[in-house]
Amino acid sequence: MRSLGIAPGVYSLTIMINCFCHLNRVDFGFSVLARILKLGYQPNHITLTTLVKGLCLQGNISGAVRLVEVMEKNGYEPDAITCATIINGLCKIGETNMAIRLLRKMEEGNFELDVVLYSTIIDSLCKERPMQFRLWREVATLLNEMTQRKIMPNVQTFSILVDTLCKGGKLMEAKEVFDVMIQRGIQPNIVTYNSLIDGYCLQNRIDEVVKAFSMMVEKGCSPCIFSYSILINAYCKNKRIDEVMCVFHEIFNKGIIPNVVSYNTLISGFCRVGSPHIALGLFHKMQACGQLPNSQTYAILLDGLCKNKQIAKAMELFQQEAYNCRELFYSLTSKGLQPNVLTYTIMIKGLCEED
Repeated sequence: MRSLGIAPGVYSLTIMINCFCHLNRVDFGFSVLARILKLGYQPNHITLTTLVKGLCLQGNISGAVRLVEVMEKNGYEPDAITCATIINGLCKIGETNMAIRLLRKMEEGNFELDVVLYSTIIDSLCKERPMQFRLWREVATLLNEMTQRKIMPNVQTFSILVDTLCKGGKLMEAKEVFDVMIQRGIQPNIVTYNSLIDGYCLQNRIDEVVKAFSMMVEKGCSPCIFSYSILINAYCKNKRIDEVMCVFHEIFNKGIIPNVVSYNTLISGFCRVGSPHIALGLFHKMQACGQLPNSQTYAILLDGLCKNKQIAKAMELFQQEAYNCRELFYSLTSKGLQPNVLTYTIMIKGLCEED
């Protein structure tokens, strides 16, 4: 631009700052800000908010707050976008109380608040203080404020509440929230359904798991690999292996690639019901499909083999496949995986029981 005699303006330089911030080079962004000032321009709210966001993306929330304070001293009143950026950053580092205080300042300043802002704080509260009485009192306060301001909770807000209640074992309350969102015409998404299904699975309520999963499919919400993993885990807990295999085949038929969590769940399930040979088959299948086992995979398989008293048979089978139980253990390091205390304990226990 300079070679063409065109002087860059604040708009084009702000775009450059934004690019640097997204490249995690906020330092270059501040260099561009210095260039703006050197050229005699005055940075606008967008320029400074972009830098605030860049600092938040780096996790430098204190730096972002200091920048806002400098903005205020120089006559720049933070707008709703700037404050929302700071609130989001504060919530990400667990400073929810500070985020709520900033929200109160925004209320006093007659800023336009939205559902995303409230949902962000509610989500942070739920993660910071799950299932505490004080938590629900604060959440209820925020939800009442939303209603007073005619800000309607959206699917994200409801999903946060359902997930928190399910993780806390409050399934009846979670189902009530789930029903309320449907009554209000808000359709649950995959996150909402997964939270509810996982909640039922945690309490081993297999019939409710299947019912919620079927409802999700009927409502046109396509299950993801996490949905299937929860369903597989529920069936494995109840030793319903036929259903497990049906689900596993359905995953492949739909072109969904199982992740390491899904394979671990399956391997654990087959070991639990006394079918370690199927578990070994899955162990080899996952590698053939390009899914590398993790430390938990090895620990689950070793534990299953030892508990099923199949060490000799497993060693023979492993030798046929260029593996054996000891080689499996020793191969952890060569595959970039470090055996932990649990892995060593399982192996020692199995070898002691071998005779």
